[in-house]
Amino acid sequence: MLVKNKTNHVFLFLEIFRQEGGVQSYVKDILGAYLQLEDIYQADVFLLRDSPNCDNPFASERLKFHYFQSNSPTTGRVKLALSLLWFLWKKRPEHVFCGHIKLAVLTKTLCELLGIPYTVLTYGKEVWEVLKSQERQALASSSSIWTISRYSRDCACAANGIDPNKVKMLPCAIDGNKFTPGLKSPELMTKYGLNNAKVLVTVTRLWSGDIYKGVDITIRALPQILKVFADVKYLVIGRGDDQPRLAKLAQDLGVSDRVIFAGFVPTEELIFHYRLADAYIMPSQEGFGIVYLEAMACGIPVLSGDNDGSADPLQDGKLGWRVPHRDADAVAAACIEILQGDDQRCHGTWLREQAIAAFGIETFPLRLQEILLCSSSITKS
Repeated sequence: MLVKNKTNHVFLFLEIFRQEGGVQSYVKDILGAYLQLEDIYQADVFLLRDSPNCDNPFASERLKFHYFQSNSPTTGRVKLALSLLWFLWKKRPEHVFCGHIKLAVLTKTLCELLGIPYTVLTYGKEVWEVLKSQERQALASSSSIWTISRYSRDCACAANGIDPNKVKMLPCAIDGNKFTPGLKSPELMTKYGLNNAKVLVTVTRLWSGDIYKGVDITIRALPQILKVFADVKYLVIGRGDDQPRLAKLAQDLGVSDRVIFAGFVPTEELIFHYRLADAYIMPSQEGFGIVYLEAMACGIPVLSGDNDGSADPLQDGKLGWRVPHRDADAVAAACIEILQGDDQRCHGTWLREQAIAAFGIETFPLRLQEILLCSSSITKS
């Protein structure tokens, strides 16, 4: 009788649990899908910025976690490097999956020293421009590169001389059972002052380094939208140091009474906030944009930028509006079209069906297994 050998992997990430965001959500989907694969797959997960006190639903016999959060970033990196070196030397895993370009040079150094193949995971802007020489070498020396969208693949390859055939696609996925259509919550409508209003929603972090998310452009579009829909309001969900600037912009434009900053909303409450929307608006530059899938799964029409990875979830405009991401006039015109509701892309049931058919979470484990098989072989004896 044939006995399947265990397939030992190592995953290396900056963080998963300390902060919430699109990348963290994506990584959690990878780990969840990994646990759905055959039990021959087992991995150790090294986390630079997370601590053992985090709420980790993935820890198990097949996924063992190692934490290196430290008050000193340098100390944390040194401890991670030494622990990883010892682990790789002692265990000799079949393959290492480096979860961020910022960890790629370390991964290359250790893996090449010990003759272990490795893969680098990429997402968006962090690889769209020309990288440092050592980071480019780490990508070139990897056995493969994963990314989440055609746009991220094309940008990374063009900027850093990468062979596109080396890049494997593992797009984001949406759980259609978690994000579903539903009535607007009367309690939340009252809480945010949205009764009798047409509601635009954005879910994003409000960091001063992330103005590309387009919240300021949507605020600039509001005066034009209000000329057609006098009852429109804009609900911004998220937190960050850029909120004071955005609030002042709304005040300067005379629309401060139309912009509501909801602050941080826990993941489990997001669905009820998506359902408040008549349109999800984020004219951004995303590596993919999981939020668009979340909104569409709730039956909400969406608007994105037209020069980024959102082309994939919006299926090149088939499922939503794509506009120049720093053009307030274009955002205003598209928002008016969406709120008028005459386009098929506003039909919630159809929109949800299309989004889930292309990116449903049910197919994610199969995609992961295929890409793992491309990166490392499973031996049998």
